[in-house]
Amino acid sequence: MVLKYMRPVLLSLVLSVGFSFTTQVQAHGGLSLADDMCKLTVGPFTMHFTGYQPESSQEKEFCEDIPATGRTVVALDYIEEALRPLRTEVRVIRDTGSEENLDNITVLHMPAKVYSNGSINFEHNFNEPGKFVGLVTTFGKDQEHVSRFPFSVGEGESNMPSGLVFAIAAALGVGGFILFKVGGNKPKDEGGTPA
Repeated sequence: MVLKYMRPVLLSLVLSVGFSFTTQVQAHGGLSLADDMCKLTVGPFTMHFTGYQPESSQEKEFCEDIPATGRTVVALDYIEEALRPLRTEVRVIRDTGSEENLDNITVLHMPAKVYSNGSINFEHNFNEPGKFVGLVTTFGKDQEHVSRFPFSVGEGESNMPSGLVFAIAAALGVGGFILFKVGGNKPKDEGGTPA
């Protein structure tokens, strides 16, 4: 009888965890993880985004949120050749909720120029944790494309590690499947009630 009521509760819990992962992925604007590669979408174009923090995480790459404060190195590599002749601007701003006075909230600005080698590299020292927005703008003949992606710096340190969240979600999923299978395979007597 208890299993009958546990199935919907467990299913709701598993779906809630799944939806929270979906929301996290969509929250980062132009950045997405596809084919084990972090891609930045700028209008019809894509760039490969790679971030490093040499002092705190050595060779470990990050794609979206920056794990800790400190020196951060970012590389944007063009995926399409069509980007090479276009001027590209990179800006990082504090996320204040308004972009009205852009110069006052800018923490890094690389003016628009042509990167004919297809790669933009920059470094910034984030002294304090917080929320930021990256803006990558490409300028064509008559078109301008802007990619806007929010991210946080050093705010994930106190949160539960993503590996642990995944392990909990997987355990819930396996537990729900077992309860579903065990509960659904109970023999019934002639009166239709579980034995």
